[in-house]
Amino acid sequence: MKSLQSKLLAVAGAALVAVALAAPVAQAATPAAGYTQFKGCPSPAENPNVEACVRSVITGGHFKMGSKNVPIEKPMTLTGGRLPNGDIVANSEGGLTPVKQKVPGGVVGLTGLTWLLELLGSEALTLYAVTEVVGTPNLDASLKLPIRVHLINPVLGPSCYVGSPSNPIKLNLITGTTAPPPPNKPITGREADFSFHEASEIITLTNGVFVDNSFAAPGASGCKLTLFGFIPISINGLVNSQSGLPAPAGTNETVQNWHAELANPARVYP
Repeated sequence: MKSLQSKLLAVAGAALVAVALAAPVAQAATPAAGYTQFKGCPSPAENPNVEACVRSVITGGHFKMGSKNVPIEKPMTLTGGRLPNGDIVANSEGGLTPVKQKVPGGVVGLTGLTWLLELLGSEALTLYAVTEVVGTPNLDASLKLPIRVHLINPVLGPSCYVGSPSNPIKLNLITGTTAPPPPNKPITGREADFSFHEASEIITLTNGVFVDNSFAAPGASGCKLTLFGFIPISINGLVNSQSGLPAPAGTNETVQNWHAELANPARVYP
């Protein structure tokens, strides 16, 4: 029972800071009344191997890479389903909503190019970070998420990322205590509070906290400043030097607060 509950807790936290699900599958079916929050979970017809439908909301926390620490200020909602092998999948309605989290310091803080303030003004230099999954999330003893972070501002071009499909940030999220390499110290998450609604058979998990401070973060790529509207210049080096990237394991950290609901696919799609 303890093992099952731990797995359910981890499944429910699959929506990280962080994060999108594995690639969507078939066109979404329509859930039954009272279960519409699970519309991103594949129905038995779409994927008969789904063993649990999940809706999870990240409500707060932070994500630190190198010298940049981004607070999670806007909730992010994820829906999908867990397969017996631990993979998390979604239909065309599922995945993680692409929420922009504001990066303190903006583009100037990211690049050190203070002259941009005089040219464009501070409002035009607001910087956002969106986390994207670039592989298949998997749940076993922990929740493993390969991600990249999209840095969004027109000054940086459309393809400025930290991490990539071939070199992702590999999160290993737990609710227990971490054992990071130095200089980081151990931090502890929190297992969620468990409740069960008998009529709907929906499991509700609240006040959970996921942590990881053992992951490495690669350098930025694809960041280009276009001068005079037509001369692209790579600024990956500036972004990396100002942000402390690449950042080895033991220098990064994420803490994510979450709550979630889980349901039997047979109840969601009777």
